[in-house]
Amino acid sequence: MRNALIAAVSFGLAGLATPASAQTFPTDDPVIRQMWQLGMVDGQSAELAQTLLDSIGGRLTGTPPLDQGHDWLVHMYRSWGIEARKEQYGTWTGWRRGITHIDMLTPRVRTLEGTLLGWSAGTSGPVTGDVILFPDVSSPEAFQQWLPQVRGRFVLLEYPRLSCRPASQWQEYGQAGSGGRGGRGGRGGGAATPSSYARLGLRQDSLGGLYAARLRAADGGQGNPANRLRTALEQAGAAGVLQSNWSNETGINKVFTANTRAIPALDLSCEDYGLLFRLAENNQSPTIRVNAEAEFLGDVPTFNTIATIPGTELPNEYILLSAHFDSFDSSSGATDNGTGTITMLEAMRILKQAYPNPRRTILAGHWAGEEQGLNGSRAFAADHPEIVEGLQALLNQDNGTGRVVTIGMQGLVNVASNFGDWLSRIPTEISGHIRLAIPGSPLGGGSDYASFICAGAPAFSLSALSWDYGSYTWHTNRDTYDKVVIDDLENNATLTAMLAYLASEDDRLDRTRQVGVTWPECRDGARTAPGGN
Repeated sequence: MRNALIAAVSFGLAGLATPASAQTFPTDDPVIRQMWQLGMVDGQSAELAQTLLDSIGGRLTGTPPLDQGHDWLVHMYRSWGIEARKEQYGTWTGWRRGITHIDMLTPRVRTLEGTLLGWSAGTSGPVTGDVILFPDVSSPEAFQQWLPQVRGRFVLLEYPRLSCRPASQWQEYGQAGSGGRGGRGGRGGGAATPSSYARLGLRQDSLGGLYAARLRAADGGQGNPANRLRTALEQAGAAGVLQSNWSNETGINKVFTANTRAIPALDLSCEDYGLLFRLAENNQSPTIRVNAEAEFLGDVPTFNTIATIPGTELPNEYILLSAHFDSFDSSSGATDNGTGTITMLEAMRILKQAYPNPRRTILAGHWAGEEQGLNGSRAFAADHPEIVEGLQALLNQDNGTGRVVTIGMQGLVNVASNFGDWLSRIPTEISGHIRLAIPGSPLGGGSDYASFICAGAPAFSLSALSWDYGSYTWHTNRDTYDKVVIDDLENNATLTAMLAYLASEDDRLDRTRQVGVTWPECRDGARTAPGGN
């Protein structure tokens, strides 16, 4: 069936220009030509991404899917004749996610959209309880007096959004005199005015601020009180805590992790959280039933996956293809960072076929623990100073599914000419999109290049087009396979393979640093979870 579908699509596109017929080659380099064929014509990015994202899914550090994913990476590399291994760098809190069902029972029946936060306890079967607001108290002492009332109830830990329409709609329909897109019957006329949008923002800030002040007054401590208050509610016997981290896009939430070990911490959609809040605020007695499965697994080993194509002439100098493998797990971890993972995996497949005996050793590093502070890559750099010292170039990709459009020189003042030469040899269908940021500055965080540039090693970020990454897929419940732009993924894998080949063949990159720039300090990655289990 799949072959029939491909044949039908190919027939339908027969009259269009295809990558195979449209490419240009600024050099006659047969390796570059073969890489184009392997990556842009006969690429495997779509199939690899589908398996990783649909079958394995989200890969939270310490969970079975992440370990399953490492085993899959090793299997794929070995099937291509590439040496690969799982390398342990520490342990982490082991946790297994199960199903999450959240249903409102009163004052009416409705199934709610939401999920259990990572590393949160489950419910040991269905639990039913009232939903209540966090109390309006003036001091930690008053909060302690109130706490017994929480037993068996679900507590709303933050103020809801007054509108779950994205700002783009308010801006479109709020333009004075604008008809917007029109409504049924083509009436148009706009649904809001600029002043109504402004009033909404003022009300949101005011009411949200007042509710946040409740939490600060109850906590009496410094900084964000959410984790401390979750612990207090947990110890007082609450049935669970509820929140909603809306991403300012329709139906999309940021979903991170929690610190509760005895009760569930749940993230609800913007709409459903607001529903429960309004009902509780107006004394309309909302009750929910939650069945959330989760299991703590003790401290479990955590790994990086390292793949190697040995160098023939300079085996102790290295090209390192870099992408973090872990993700948050409310969805599939597709663009953060499944696409970076597939970019490097597919690039290694291309390299093995088109450049099987590289001048320098080519490594791929698939890091765990990036979401908790670049732990996997920092640990690898600390454990392998010889690789940091011998690094010719590191290529890292970690900002979504779009084609690579910017490469920063990271404050290394003499490497732009190398990149300029490499890009001049790559087909303009790929290189024509790319801008070099010269000299750039050494970035101390953000992704795994920071674990190496801190030592002055040539470590570069392949920065991609946004595709609304920050609001739409980064750490959200919608970061799924369908959001992957396959053409751009193939582009990035092919680009990475070509850059790795050209860097491997080039003279050693100069590590001279930009004067007057404060260089970030290197540090080891966390080898165990804070606080343990």
